[in-house]
Amino acid sequence: MTNNWMGGFQGGLGSLSLLSDAESRSISAENPTGARGGGAKAPTPESPHPSHRLGEGWKVRPAINIAPGETVVLADIEGPAIINHIWITLRETGLRDCVIRLYWDNEKTPSVESPIADFFANAHGLRYNVNSIPVNVNPSGGFNSYWQMPFRKRCRIEVENQHWNELRGFFYQFDYSLTEVPDDAAYFHAQWRRSITTRENPEHVILDGVKGQGHYIGTALSWTQMSDGWWGEGEVKFYLDGDGKYPTICGTGTEDYFGGAWCFGETYSAPYLGYPLWTRDEDDVPKHGLYRWHVLDPIRFKEDLKVTVQALGWWADKTFQPLTDEIDSVAFWYQTEPHAAFPDLPGPEGRWPRTKRDWGGS
Repeated sequence: MTNNWMGGFQGGLGSLSLLSDAESRSISAENPTGARGGGAKAPTPESPHPSHRLGEGWKVRPAINIAPGETVVLADIEGPAIINHIWITLRETGLRDCVIRLYWDNEKTPSVESPIADFFANAHGLRYNVNSIPVNVNPSGGFNSYWQMPFRKRCRIEVENQHWNELRGFFYQFDYSLTEVPDDAAYFHAQWRRSITTRENPEHVILDGVKGQGHYIGTALSWTQMSDGWWGEGEVKFYLDGDGKYPTICGTGTEDYFGGAWCFGETYSAPYLGYPLWTRDEDDVPKHGLYRWHVLDPIRFKEDLKVTVQALGWWADKTFQPLTDEIDSVAFWYQTEPHAAFPDLPGPEGRWPRTKRDWGGS
């Protein structure tokens, strides 16, 4: 018997041989609606367009330009369906100034809201390689997500250019399957936050205010180190289902949560966790980029969830030092809808990294 949803829903080598009634579709600038037979229909361009000698069907509209302040709906898909793969690339000026949002089933507030590079585990407005299973960033800036994103009625994906210049050459592709969605499938969520920790409260809230049933699946962290020495002594804590002062899950250190040990010492990028960025420029503050995907160890909750990380180093007398660091994060989780409203995303000046880079170019 043909399984109607497994081929489009499960994925992976274990189910690759199974037949399915799911229908494959893809949205890009060359097929903005994803319609059957709807690709490569842009009209023949005039000179000096690169395709003017080849004509219709020959890479006429592979990308779009986004004006300053413009919000573009990249995809508007009628379900039931599941997004299997997202690929995006854009110029570096848009990495922190371009915001991606995803809406499920006609909801009024997004279930995903993040600066676009942070959504793909690239921190500090920088672009670097990530070699993990659900997220890959490949040379030179190919952003890939393989998080499965099921929906039942509708999916809307939009990006907003909050940079002061036009964003030219924005490329994208969303690969999805029109397929049944099982009753127990939850909705994908992702949320960006920033904190500047203090001596009095050296803690960054990665996620809070989540209500409903679901499971936490990942953390992408952007850490700007404002003090000398080791910065990652703090613990990552998960407060589940009514936890008060004390969490149910408490780690032993920042590098431990991201799968390393003993202050890292070097960078790495692995299937489920990594520390791919460590900047060591004598004219710049140190910056760190980390990710941890709970693919094989999701953190399950039934009522509510809060996630935090401490910013701790060492004093000279070998006691823990509270740090005043700048920490940005993207939390990834699945949950039942409706979701609680997200905190307001700061404007671009509230997201800009501490960097020497000249952001004046287009």
